[in-house]
Amino acid sequence: MPDALELLKTRRSVKPIEMTGPGPTAAEIETLLTVAARVPDHGKLAPWRFIIFSGDAREAAGEKIAEVFRASRPDATPEQIEFERRRFARAPLVIAVVSRAAPHVKIPEWEQQLSAGAACMNLLTAAHAMGYVASWLTEWFAFDRAAMTALGLAEQERIAGFVYIGKAVKPPEDRERPRLDTIVTYYNGIRG
Repeated sequence: MPDALELLKTRRSVKPIEMTGPGPTAAEIETLLTVAARVPDHGKLAPWRFIIFSGDAREAAGEKIAEVFRASRPDATPEQIEFERRRFARAPLVIAVVSRAAPHVKIPEWEQQLSAGAACMNLLTAAHAMGYVASWLTEWFAFDRAAMTALGLAEQERIAGFVYIGKAVKPPEDRERPRLDTIVTYYNGIRG
């Protein structure tokens, strides 16, 4: 599988501001979501779900984000409010990965949250395999309960990430990655 390994070695994040259209088609979105759902899921709980923001829905969501921003920051400038309104318009497609992690008799919530994170990573990898660029972001509104509610999340749900997907405006540049000798140890069983 050298082609798959090369794909994994060349994946990188691209800022939404450096994306353009066209975005994925409906069939490609279905493929992206099918791949995103093929993650480790102890207990078959599907402790995540997806919200698609495309077309005019990006602007509608941006209005909600701007409303929450304005309500919580009465001193916000018109420019700041407009920036918030345009957040999802930066890319042709935004997919929210929603964590539905909840107490379970056998499956720790932490494992369920990691499964949602794996869904985000699969989205990034699938987008790269399809010739798109992507970025996994959270930003302030992923942690703001009023914003989460405005975007359709239930009280116990949280945002694992917003995955922005589009075409690159310019060829992506890679960044320096950590050297393995700085992040890898081999367990030898000896304390000390």
